[in-house]
Amino acid sequence: MMLKTFRWAFAATVLGLAAGVLYGGWTAFGIVAILAVLEISLSFDNAVVNAGILKKMSAFWQTIFLTVGVLIAVFGMRLLFPVVIVAVTAKLNPYDAVHLALTEKNRYEQLVTDAHPAIAAFGGMFLLMIFLDFIFEDRDIQWLGWIERPLAKLGKVDMLSVCIALIVLLITSFTFATHAHQHGGAHADKAQTVLVSGIAGLVTYLVVGGLSGYFENRLEDEEEREREQREPSAGTLVGRAAFFMFLYLEVLDASFSFDGVIGAFAITNDI
Repeated sequence: MMLKTFRWAFAATVLGLAAGVLYGGWTAFGIVAILAVLEISLSFDNAVVNAGILKKMSAFWQTIFLTVGVLIAVFGMRLLFPVVIVAVTAKLNPYDAVHLALTEKNRYEQLVTDAHPAIAAFGGMFLLMIFLDFIFEDRDIQWLGWIERPLAKLGKVDMLSVCIALIVLLITSFTFATHAHQHGGAHADKAQTVLVSGIAGLVTYLVVGGLSGYFENRLEDEEEREREQREPSAGTLVGRAAFFMFLYLEVLDASFSFDGVIGAFAITNDI
């Protein structure tokens, strides 16, 4: 059963590992293997959430998401988005970034290394907001009630997550500035870079969260409207409700995929 279900995934994994060996020997094989384990572990939550939403959709919309939607998530977030990050942080156009990565590997890695403070600040703020919103959420099921109950009460304070994230960002940028001052100002510009990139990461999280909330609200409205117009036993969503479900799932999938992209930069600078 497992082999039948995951045969294409296993085949793609074997091909990817073989390509790693051909590209850079056993060192590249190890990096590809680590990235594969990282991607699988970071995608578990994504898969569970997607499955819970997909079961509400009709066969047509399930097929649309598993083809077009997955292509966007795989090639958009994991192939194009990293190139865009490097292009923006290194101040290159996307074509030059890809060309440099393929033809001047050492130069490309140097640019990514120099851009690491910006990438880490942007991704770190995005992931920090996910973490803070999670720990301050009031959940029905609590595993560590003595910790979760007080945190849930704190979470009732409006915009607490944003305030904490901004404080962390200010401390981080101040630390960069102090370090640069103590070492002759060689990296003085990095303090401003960290601050600006961190704010951009926070804004991105708020925009993604706002879009998710918007589509979720529209989805609930459409579900209610369709529930009134059909038999409750129909079971799956169709029409505009299914379309909004698809859009909501795409935004959600992109946000879940973000941690994998940032995690990959932590493992290797090689495109």
